[in-house]
Amino acid sequence: MYDKVLGVLGGMGPLASAHFMLRLTLLTQADRDQDHIPAVLWSDPRIPDRTRAHQPGGEDPLPALLRGIEGLKRAGCAAIAIPCNTAHGWYEPMREAACMPILHIVDAAAADLRRMNIGPGTIGLMGTAATLAMRLYQERLAGQGWDCITPDAEQMQRYVTPAIALVKANRVAEAFEPLAFVANDLAARGATAVVLGCTEIPLGIQAGPIEALHAPVVDTIDALARAAINWANG
Repeated sequence: MYDKVLGVLGGMGPLASAHFMLRLTLLTQADRDQDHIPAVLWSDPRIPDRTRAHQPGGEDPLPALLRGIEGLKRAGCAAIAIPCNTAHGWYEPMREAACMPILHIVDAAAADLRRMNIGPGTIGLMGTAATLAMRLYQERLAGQGWDCITPDAEQMQRYVTPAIALVKANRVAEAFEPLAFVANDLAARGATAVVLGCTEIPLGIQAGPIEALHAPVVDTIDALARAAINWANG
């Protein structure tokens, strides 16, 4: 039995958070209820949009993020997972406020690349415009030997950003075609794998046939779930 409680700071979006809890459960080796990881999900969809926060007039999400962290602290959590990539742009102030480990989703993705035997080299990266602009993945992965190529501005505006919005609107199946198009373009440009660096993107990709993809993908929801399981296992 686990004696540590995992906090999940979610709601960004709600479907991605719910899917994280599902994958955390399914990826845990367990024979009975008591073999699973105790977890508290704080799913607050009222947290201001993280991408809009980087646009003129955008509302700062940090106060709402810190409110969620405080709630998880009061619930007795010993570590926090955040199934939202863009929210990691506020990682340092969240970590300082938490006074407990916050599992970094980029480090989890790097661990998944290694698990898949995808060594240093060129990989593709898909995510929100803010995640790419903040270079959350590019800088953190560069030190581990991976160079990231990303969709161009037209692909972001025409395919990726609308597809993320479709998932948030529960129109998941419609998101597959545009996301697969961009993932395959990154593979054609030399990516040996594509990191799905927005937790809505794996949901859209899973809505279609995996054989339509021309390169392996790193699902950051699953990657973060595996990181949480490793934490719980000590």
